[in-house]
Amino acid sequence: MKYDIILAGVGGQGVLSVASIIAQAAVSEGFEVRQSEVHGMAQRGGAVLAHLRISDKKIAGDLVPKGAADLVISMEPLESLRYVSYLKTSGILVTSSDPFVNIPDYPELNEITSTIKRLPHYRLVEAGELAKKAGLSKAVNTVMVGAASCFLPVKAQSLEKTITSVFSKKDASVAQVNAKAFKLGQTAAKG
Repeated sequence: MKYDIILAGVGGQGVLSVASIIAQAAVSEGFEVRQSEVHGMAQRGGAVLAHLRISDKKIAGDLVPKGAADLVISMEPLESLRYVSYLKTSGILVTSSDPFVNIPDYPELNEITSTIKRLPHYRLVEAGELAKKAGLSKAVNTVMVGAASCFLPVKAQSLEKTITSVFSKKDASVAQVNAKAFKLGQTAAKG
């Protein structure tokens, strides 16, 4: 088994945190994991891209070739379109529907959404709304882990355990909110 993931967004959205949570959960299940990160601008608002490869065998390289990704997880809809060329035919795009308007000529959201809806396999997740419903607007990245969990080769329980472990270091209440955000994202992607 080999499973290739592209994670995309802009600085400050938690792309690398999402990659780390999925990677840690995969390692806890005994999978081989390779990860590579590309930071566009070293500040909030710059492009961030991560390649994440999970396998039950040795992995030769860190980078996911174009046309080979099983999953693209995007924290932002315009960034998702930038990386759909990485998806294999049967691959799925899981993206937040919430735009991060950081450029003056940001396209109309309905144009972006229409393009996403023409893909054969996608999930648009109202991650911002779900994070607020969970009790913490910053939990958007955890909502997206939950949404992606429906398509990952890693068990949801392993992801939840990793989330609890990561966020318990901050505060028990933060861990509880993120656990709820995970479940809400998972439910949204199943529907």
